[in-house]
Amino acid sequence: MRPPRKIPLRLLSDAVTQEGLVNKAQCDAAGLDKYAVGRLVKAGTWSRVTRCVYDTDPDPVERRRRDDYFEHVRRRAAWAGMLAVPDGIAVGACALALHRVAGLPARLVPEVARPDGEAARLGSEVVLRRYRSFPTVRYRGRRIAALVPALAQALPNLARDEGVAVLGSVLHQGFLDVSALGQVREMMGHRRGSVQALGWFPLASALDGSPAETAARLSCLDHGVPPDGQQVTFTLAGVFLARVDLVWRLPGGRYLVVEIDGRAFHSGQSMLADDSVRQNGLVGTDRLVMLRYPAAEALGAEGIGQDVATRLTALHWTPAAGLRGQVELGR
Repeated sequence: MRPPRKIPLRLLSDAVTQEGLVNKAQCDAAGLDKYAVGRLVKAGTWSRVTRCVYDTDPDPVERRRRDDYFEHVRRRAAWAGMLAVPDGIAVGACALALHRVAGLPARLVPEVARPDGEAARLGSEVVLRRYRSFPTVRYRGRRIAALVPALAQALPNLARDEGVAVLGSVLHQGFLDVSALGQVREMMGHRRGSVQALGWFPLASALDGSPAETAARLSCLDHGVPPDGQQVTFTLAGVFLARVDLVWRLPGGRYLVVEIDGRAFHSGQSMLADDSVRQNGLVGTDRLVMLRYPAAEALGAEGIGQDVATRLTALHWTPAAGLRGQVELGR
């Protein structure tokens, strides 16, 4: 077999902006014919993603190592759909991934819509949606659903914790405010799954700093121990100690604090040192009980709610919602 020919720089440039993917039309435009593409695939240099779409990264997706791995996988799914349909518009969860919304499933099915709503010949790996006309925005030379319609398209197809995390991410990052979510509700209309999804809106919180925090809060809510406060700052004699994720007020002026350790924010030796100083400052006051859970446990099927509920019962907690802002431990 002849060795694969050198890949044109123009095509490599396309791949860089498309999560490593290119399509047949781009190969043709760069002077790489179907025979050359076939040799690249047979040699294992490229791989076929779906009809007429190829991955130029020789490493299989599951073996890639990068800090933004899950974001990369989601964006890659969105690009696979858009490249499979020349005029395809990324919609639903794929559009949300390109809008940098957190909380989505780890793996997405490529989904696109066409401007004219017509059918297209696709590979089995891509879903073609037929939506009524909706606003779009430009994204690296392509069109994707604007944030409001993308939310309305995606939410009915998500699980509860994912849907609430997505809404929380949009609010937390300031992409939309609470009033704008009313537009999302209206646009959802009577789509399949929308009735259930509409019930998630009151559960969304702009204070959720990550999907893991959302999952932790919802698990506590499910087990009858909703937090008394979120993102509460603790000070001692006016000196800042820490801002914590979830807080419950206990008898005798004490507090139970739950921290969710996310990989992105609690990894590496410097971060571990910072966390230990932070934790020692809090528990050293003798007025706080601190629980720390890894993000994986918060996001797991069982969640943390049962454990937190058991500990709160032992500490004689009673609900005291409305704990906000700053708590001075020196008083």
